[in-house]
Amino acid sequence: MARHTARDVRSENRFEVLHALFDLGPSSRQELARHTGLSQATVTTLVGGFLAEGVLDVAAVERNAVGRPYERLTINPDRGRVVGVDVAETYVDATVYDLALGVLGRHEAALDEHQNDQAYVVDGIVAAIEAALDAGGTDRDRIVGVGVSMPGHVHHDAGVSVFAPNWNWHDVHIEELLAERLRLPVYVDNPLKAAILSEMWFGAGRAVDSLAVVNIGTGAGAGIAIEGTLVRGITNNAGEWGHTLLMMDGRPCHCGRHGCVEAYVGAPGLETTLAEIDPAHPALGQPGQRDLVASVAAGLAAGDPVLRELVRRTGRYLAAALGDLVNLLNVPVVTLTGWLPGMLAPWLVPAVRDELPRHVLPGSLPGLTVEVSEVPGNAVGLGMAAFTLEQFLARLGLVSEARTRPRPGAEAAQPIG
Repeated sequence: MARHTARDVRSENRFEVLHALFDLGPSSRQELARHTGLSQATVTTLVGGFLAEGVLDVAAVERNAVGRPYERLTINPDRGRVVGVDVAETYVDATVYDLALGVLGRHEAALDEHQNDQAYVVDGIVAAIEAALDAGGTDRDRIVGVGVSMPGHVHHDAGVSVFAPNWNWHDVHIEELLAERLRLPVYVDNPLKAAILSEMWFGAGRAVDSLAVVNIGTGAGAGIAIEGTLVRGITNNAGEWGHTLLMMDGRPCHCGRHGCVEAYVGAPGLETTLAEIDPAHPALGQPGQRDLVASVAAGLAAGDPVLRELVRRTGRYLAAALGDLVNLLNVPVVTLTGWLPGMLAPWLVPAVRDELPRHVLPGSLPGLTVEVSEVPGNAVGLGMAAFTLEQFLARLGLVSEARTRPRPGAEAAQPIG
């Protein structure tokens, strides 16, 4: 295991201070020290670096009844702009944020789910980003970085889409292609990593240190945090829960296997289940996946008995797959995110909760909650914006790698040398 240098520790600590400001809002150095577990002397030194680079501002100077006045610090939103982009098989969603991750402009555009040409996808991403910049009235020279989430296995250090099964992409240098078109710093990662980071910073993870975020759309996957640390795996491929086995010799999956979770709970799997129940159902005649799921939601609201059976079966599939995830990780919270749960949550979540006790071991069931994510806006886009902020601070020499939560005794725990 590589040893941490003094610079590594300082870099991680700097990011903890910034994260604390997102948690707390305008804060004194003392409050930041208490929240992060760092010494006040360390916080004072780190804050000095942020102030020198214009990343922090003094929001107010306050005075106690006794003692010296103290400064209340805040993130400077005008230090720059970051763009977070969620790319899926059916859409591109681009959002422009200030440096405090406040939304300035957003644009979502459809992608033809039957096209997987690299040039087509890159054109769609660039067009969505430009439209979001226009929507927010943002000049390109204010942008300090663009974070783009790509489906499938992404090598984030190299900016390569290693394998996107629903597009049949292999080793596409997507970061390089986008950087050439945008002429801006680009960072590429996987939506599961972005979703868990945003959940830890702005959602259920503010109350717990271990949880899973299950993202469902065309495909399915799980972002994982254990004891405050984002789980990437050796090759950044952790969380491919959608490609774990639900049914032996089951439905074919785009990854090449049969019986994967994704083939039953993703949008194409939902369509297959409905065709098994009622091959002539009118919802099956929709032109795209989102149209299909919107039609299912409308039918459920109207009390369609066929669609109630569809949700019952899909709830069983999802509960069984979530049971395996919980039994493996023993996390207390699972949140659901993505456009499919967003449309079907009023019916799908109760179906899952009813079925889940049949699949979770007694030792992991007490206190377990399954809920729709409450992260505002697009959780993947927000997570990519946070990663991009990390990259910007790294270029300033202020951080190394993001952590979702500070470690107790972080200063003493790491060897320095």
